[in-house]
Amino acid sequence: MNNRLPILNIWVDPVNKEKAINIVKNFLRSSGGPHAIFASNPEKNYSVPKDPLLYETYRNADLLIPDGVAVVLAAKFLYGATLARVPGVELMEDICRLAAHEGYKVFFYGAKESVNKSAAEKLQSRYPGLNIAGRSNGYLKEKDMPELIKKINASNAEILFLALGSPAQEKWFATHKEYLKKVKVCQGIGGTLDTIAGTVKRAPEFWQRLSAEWLYRLLSEPKRIQRQKVLPLFAINVCLLKLKNCLPFKKKSDR
Repeated sequence: MNNRLPILNIWVDPVNKEKAINIVKNFLRSSGGPHAIFASNPEKNYSVPKDPLLYETYRNADLLIPDGVAVVLAAKFLYGATLARVPGVELMEDICRLAAHEGYKVFFYGAKESVNKSAAEKLQSRYPGLNIAGRSNGYLKEKDMPELIKKINASNAEILFLALGSPAQEKWFATHKEYLKKVKVCQGIGGTLDTIAGTVKRAPEFWQRLSAEWLYRLLSEPKRIQRQKVLPLFAINVCLLKLKNCLPFKKKSDR
């Protein structure tokens, strides 16, 4: 996107859910593909730059959704940008609703077999007419990839959901995207299938309205502190960047 915003070491696109799904519609109607959709959050600000392949894949993604409230606040603080959090699970369900309505085929790759199967069944029940052209659990080895790619292509699925977790799903896309002949949209959805299957509980609506799902998850799973400890560092670095941009200075040649 031309108006993509840099947030420290990564980027985010200034979208809300409505804009995001409209972009997806354009991807599906285009002749190109596959178009990659990944999520932006504070954790990725520190993990993505460590791997050159991951960094390039992320930078060249077609849509980077603001999946964390901290990224939304940072974009507003740094640029005055108006955007809204787009949770990956909600965009994924919006895409399934669109696919059911307009007849696009979908393919699920990732998660445990029981989770993958249960999530697929629940989504078909939730969105009548959803054509799940194929699915595969995420416990495949690299030697199995040619057969998986063949299966995805044979399904004629225009939409591929990768539920491998990050950074595995982004790296999988980088390695195999050129072999995807029919896919127009590929979204990395992390643990979304677990949420849909019910093996992982999403925060109650009250917490969602407060944009505090991260806090609910932390209280529910204290071990997540290892992942979320980057939040204070992210906030500090954003403030330092704002301060640096606001400080008046002159080049030596101007003195």
